[in-house]
Amino acid sequence: MMEDFFYGNADSGGDNVVLGCRGGVGVRRLFIGLVILLPFLLGSCGGGEKIPDVSNIQVEIQSRRLDRDLAALDTNKLVEGLRTLKGKYPDFLDFYLDTLMGFGVKGNYADTSQAIQLGLRGFLTQKDYKGVFDTVAKHFPDTKKEEAALVKGFQFMKYYYPDYRVPKVVYLVTGLANWGAFTFGSGTVGIGLDMFLGANYPFYKSVDLPDYMGRHFSPAYMPVAVFSAIYQDRYPFVMESRNLLDMIIQKGKEQYFVSKMLPYAPDSVRLAYTQKQIDWCKHNEAEVYNFFIRENLFYSKDWQRILRYVNEGPNSTGMPPQSPGNIGSWLGLQIVRSYMQKHPEMTLPQLLSQHEEPQVFLEESKYKPR
Repeated sequence: MMEDFFYGNADSGGDNVVLGCRGGVGVRRLFIGLVILLPFLLGSCGGGEKIPDVSNIQVEIQSRRLDRDLAALDTNKLVEGLRTLKGKYPDFLDFYLDTLMGFGVKGNYADTSQAIQLGLRGFLTQKDYKGVFDTVAKHFPDTKKEEAALVKGFQFMKYYYPDYRVPKVVYLVTGLANWGAFTFGSGTVGIGLDMFLGANYPFYKSVDLPDYMGRHFSPAYMPVAVFSAIYQDRYPFVMESRNLLDMIIQKGKEQYFVSKMLPYAPDSVRLAYTQKQIDWCKHNEAEVYNFFIRENLFYSKDWQRILRYVNEGPNSTGMPPQSPGNIGSWLGLQIVRSYMQKHPEMTLPQLLSQHEEPQVFLEESKYKPR
C-alpha cells in the first residue's frame, strides 16, 4: 500500500536539491564472481532479454596507475619526476594537473613554478591527502578484479559496436574530488580509485558527500561508472528546452545501455539503489507512474520541479521516504525495456541514435505499469 504522503503535492515539503555527480563504486568479490560465474548459469538479463555470447571477442585493456606514479615521486625532485611522467602520460598529465586538480601548472615544470612547489607538493605531502593515497594503495594493491569486469563489459561493447576501440585506462587519485570515471579524448578512460573505497570510508563525509551517495562509492559500482561515462560521452544528457518525460527517457536509455554492457550486474548495483528501494519501485510501479501524471510533471519544463527526479537524492520529492532518489532513471529504464520488447528488430545503436519525440516513444513502447 502506498502511504498517504505519496498523494500529496509534489512541491510540498521537498528540498530543491540538484547534485552534479562527477563520479561519475566482500561486495567487490561478489560482483566479480557474478561476472565470471553467471554466464554459465543464466541466459537472460534482468529485462528478460537473451544475453549474447561474447566469449570469443578478444579484448585487452592497457592500464596505468598514475596514482602510484605520483605517490612514488621524490618531492624534493618534482621537476625531474614530472618530466619523466610527461613521457609516460604525454597528454593526460597536464589534463590531470590543470583541469582535474586545478594546480595551474600549464606545462611549466620549472623549480620556480609556484603551481608545482605549492600546489602539487602540498597535495603529495599534506597529511590528509597522503592518507588518501595510502588508503587507495591498501584497497587496490592491483586492479585485476576490477579489470575482469571491464574486460567483460568491453566484450559486450564490441559485440554491439564492432568498430569500437577499447580505451586505455588510467587510474588516479584526485583527493576525493568526486571524479569516479570520465572519458578523456577519444581513447582514454580515467578512474578515480579514491571514489571507490566503500560507503563506510569516513572521509567522504568530511568533503560533504552525502550518505545517499554511498552506493556510488562501492568497488562494485566502478564498471557502472565507467560505462556511464562512455555513454555520456557519446550521448550527452540534454536539459535545455526538454520536459521531464524527455529527460526520463534519456536516463532510461543510459540505464538500458549500461545494462547491455553489464548484463550480470543487478539493477540495484547499476542504479545505485538498495535492494529495498528496487523492491519498493517494483511494488509501486503503477503509483509512481500515476504520480507524474497526476502532478502534471511529465510535460513540465520547470527545472526547479523536475530535475530532482533525474538527479541523485535521499528520496524522490512528493513520494514516501522509502522511494529512491533519481527515480526517473528507474522509470525510464522500464519504458525503454518495454519499447525494445515491442521493437525486437531494433538494434542498440539504432535505439540510442534515434530522436523520436518522447510522447511518441512512450506510446510506441506500449508501457503498462504494473
